[in-house]
Amino acid sequence: MTPAPFRTALLSLLASPLLLSAPLLHAEDEVAQLPEDMLETARQLKQTALESDLAWDLTEGLLTEVGPRFAGTDGDRAAVSWALTRMRELGFQNIQAEEVEVPRWVRGDINVEITAPYPQDLVAVALGGSIGTPDEGIEAPVRQVYDVEELRSLSRSQVEGHIVFFSQRMERTRDASGYVGAVGNRTTGPAVASEMGAVAAVIRSIGSSDERVAHTGGTRFPDDVKRIPAAALSNPDADLLERQVATGRPVTMKLRLTSRMLEPTKSANVIGEIPGSDPDAGVVLLGAHLDSWDITPGAHDAAACVGIVTSVAHMISQMDEQPKRTLRVVLFANEEFGLSGARTYAENRRNRLDEHYVGIGADLGAFAVWRFDTVINEDAMPVARALHQLIEPLGVEMGTNEGYGIPDFIPLREAGMPVLDPLQDAAPYFDIHHTINDTLAKVDPEQLRQNVAVYAALTWMAANMDVALRPTPEDD
Repeated sequence: MTPAPFRTALLSLLASPLLLSAPLLHAEDEVAQLPEDMLETARQLKQTALESDLAWDLTEGLLTEVGPRFAGTDGDRAAVSWALTRMRELGFQNIQAEEVEVPRWVRGDINVEITAPYPQDLVAVALGGSIGTPDEGIEAPVRQVYDVEELRSLSRSQVEGHIVFFSQRMERTRDASGYVGAVGNRTTGPAVASEMGAVAAVIRSIGSSDERVAHTGGTRFPDDVKRIPAAALSNPDADLLERQVATGRPVTMKLRLTSRMLEPTKSANVIGEIPGSDPDAGVVLLGAHLDSWDITPGAHDAAACVGIVTSVAHMISQMDEQPKRTLRVVLFANEEFGLSGARTYAENRRNRLDEHYVGIGADLGAFAVWRFDTVINEDAMPVARALHQLIEPLGVEMGTNEGYGIPDFIPLREAGMPVLDPLQDAAPYFDIHHTINDTLAKVDPEQLRQNVAVYAALTWMAANMDVALRPTPEDD
């Protein structure tokens, strides 16, 4: 909505004879005037961030001292201990490990091969939530479909008894839209295949790499749908399978998986705060997830994100001036396999969700931030544009008020929490996401520092400005 005073001024301008000689000011051009002393402090923070290696040190430490940290594993428990120790060393206050129940899935071993017409072994990984096959494996004809929509267009007789192969290739995009457009094959495809009588499902990896590495991730089976074995093929192996199907000869495939679900176990959200000067001013939530998939160190997803938000809060704690609002860093448990930590965090604070002034999260790696989106009250967009001017020199474009934030913010966003949403370059991110190649070598220290500078400036402003950001029902 356009604020009433601005609408009045605009109508007056339209009625003025000066209109022909004066440039027309549009509501979307409004930029708020924020306090100069606050902006100057934010600029100083940007410079400090560009010269700091704390985020790198934290990222390197988590990957060196812990490594893969899948929910419920020894690595997960080691990560929680590591995070608690680092927060204590950095002087955070009100530190806690908030207990979270998490599912426990074991990947096991996998073997996937084309058995006809031209036998070849394939590189594949099981999808999180898959069950195993019988000891002898499952061998069946392949039914290739492009995506879930095409699968639903088939009759049950065309699918029953087959291994369904989803062939859609993810488009490599800067804004992650390519991932969004393809990931449904992984999250819901196997369940739909099961409902139609398939004995197993394989997908082309939901990633953009042409290296012979497969991309894992979770798949979901509703309680009333039979679980079937499900796996992802590397892109070169998916190409091979497509070429064999294209010969017109019947293609058969054999899968052997030992994946299985165990009883749920415990993990924890790791929480630490930098107290603000005004206890009634609310909380700025800095979020990232601590876990990773079991096959990967998870450097970009999301060790570097842990480094970004933790270093930003520490950097502000070292300033002479205390922030007005409390900065709360939450390193969420089990984002990868069900958002367990996010849901627990929101449920435990269900009576005080309004204390969250704004959320600023990181979960798209540490490639350079290139766009700034928001999820705020439309009347506050002039403030968003002012914030953008602050980070624009770092190479950041102004985005839209249709941001997303991070998955761990979903329960809080649904409850009305505003979000400031720096968007990292997703094109290189999905070359390595959820694969064995997501290593420290893929993290660029200079781009990591740029991330910290963007987040530090936005966090300082969010911690101190007096602006109503919470979206209203009219904004939905």
